[in-house]
Amino acid sequence: MLYLANPSTSAIRDRIADLSVAAIMTPRQGNELPDAGWYAADNGCGPGKHGTGAGYPGNDAYLRWLMKLDDAEGGDRYDPDTWRCLFAVAPDVVGDAAATLARSERFLPLIREYTRFPAALVAQNGQEHLPVPWDDFDVLFLGGSAECVPCRYVRPVTDFTQERCPSCGGPLAEWKLGAAARDLTAQANARGKRVHMGRVNSLKRLRYAEMIGCDSVDGTYLTFAPDENLPRLLGWLRHLDTQLPLWDAS
Repeated sequence: MLYLANPSTSAIRDRIADLSVAAIMTPRQGNELPDAGWYAADNGCGPGKHGTGAGYPGNDAYLRWLMKLDDAEGGDRYDPDTWRCLFAVAPDVVGDAAATLARSERFLPLIREYTRFPAALVAQNGQEHLPVPWDDFDVLFLGGSAECVPCRYVRPVTDFTQERCPSCGGPLAEWKLGAAARDLTAQANARGKRVHMGRVNSLKRLRYAEMIGCDSVDGTYLTFAPDENLPRLLGWLRHLDTQLPLWDAS
């Protein structure tokens, strides 16, 4: 399991260089791409300190940014083992699979045409009810928001404190932790595609992501108190490597 984090401190960059973790980069993140180690290029469409989607610079600017990263890669264009970029994420709409597919369908081919990066599609709430364009992407990114499955209510990304459905009063559950995301992950694995899960900030969720077949995850766990949390995160990763997940996944 590979954990992707913002390369915000020298200690984190050192762990990226020795491949203990990897970097996740966004166009308006403000951090420089580390000189060594793996990374993924995210779009900035998700929630941030300036609001949801405020980190996305627009299609043209985002593609130019990806092309600059590609130019900086070096390596052999015909040898994927020399590339450092794990994937580049097409633009998405948090919590809305239909809107995400409409937004991504034109951009996924551009990633493949203008860069050497594997293209990633973000699976959002409702993707289980829609066709999946498997041939158009290389990596499945599990996103989504909390939802009420019976009511098909999706929690707005502007209110992470909401815990119950306003219609039936039932508890909300993260889409990425539900049966739909597990099934999509299994389908991706069967097709030989890698799977990434977003917003993983605990050992429990990290173990769950590995159990259902994810190859990598990202989170903001190192954004706060990175000097204290980095050793703990590395301990979580060692735990995954050395112990069987003897727990009830349900």
